[in-house]
Amino acid sequence: MNELVPLETTQGYSPPTVRQFSVFLDNKVGKLLELVGLFDEAPNVHLCAFSVLESSDHAVVRIIPNNADAARGLLRKNSLAFSEFDLLIVELVSDHNLTSMCLYLLGAELSIRFAYPLMLRPDGTPTIALAVDDQVLAGQVLRKKNFRLLGEGDLP
Repeated sequence: MNELVPLETTQGYSPPTVRQFSVFLDNKVGKLLELVGLFDEAPNVHLCAFSVLESSDHAVVRIIPNNADAARGLLRKNSLAFSEFDLLIVELVSDHNLTSMCLYLLGAELSIRFAYPLMLRPDGTPTIALAVDDQVLAGQVLRKKNFRLLGEGDLP
């Protein structure tokens, strides 16, 4: 008779993340203003951060809204091409600063793909949007070092 052995399970840590939208715009005067204006007029979503990557014929505008579902709907309604990506949001305070964050990520052999600051910050503290090679590992490392990681519900 076969003996039943319970399956081993592990509960992994999944850090809180926020959704970034990369919106593809023609590189024409006024296109960024049109995009930002859409969010200004929307009652249920606000931009917390944005970054512009420009080339000769197009621009990629990375945005972090406080309501990903509403932002997705707004972008689709206006027929804007976009992609989505989850990011870590890290609060930087006193001894949990940019230098120490980079040092801890380097110690875990994680590369920062890109980063940019948030405009709207909870509690007025500096926060940074961070894309890394492995978000789960980065989240584990930073939480172990007592960094505060924010999710969409933490955004103003």
